[in-house]
Amino acid sequence: MLHLIPAPLHRLALRIAYRLRAAWRRRVRRPTQGVVVIARDRHERVLLVRHSYGSGRWALPGGGRGRSEHPEACARREMREEIGCELVEIELVEVTQSTFNGAPNTSHVFAARIEGEVCPDRREVLEAQWFSLLELPDDMIPMSRRHLRTVD
Repeated sequence: MLHLIPAPLHRLALRIAYRLRAAWRRRVRRPTQGVVVIARDRHERVLLVRHSYGSGRWALPGGGRGRSEHPEACARREMREEIGCELVEIELVEVTQSTFNGAPNTSHVFAARIEGEVCPDRREVLEAQWFSLLELPDDMIPMSRRHLRTVD
């Protein structure tokens, strides 16, 4: 149904929702859960994305997990929805605890290979690009850099 909203309006709504959720999390501090995917191609490059909301810096793909959603199912869903591809050879490599927008957050970090062509949805994910581990962009969020150290 969301695909019926024009992309520029959808991106604006995502930016507003992101700010409202961040403020709500800082106030309520209810724990959240999510997934992060360290996706590699056959050349051992990693996939990084730029979201239409947040800092605008490069990050590993991922997203929020529903209360009863299995972490691996969430990782697969996020990649399908935002990047348009399937994950293969998926493996849980780490579960981390951090603070995200002022609230406790648990992240399930997966390493995987991608099957199919990477095609960002241009709504939530504006860009998706492959990077060598030796040539990561300077404008990358620190948490993504930390996650990448788990698979070096």
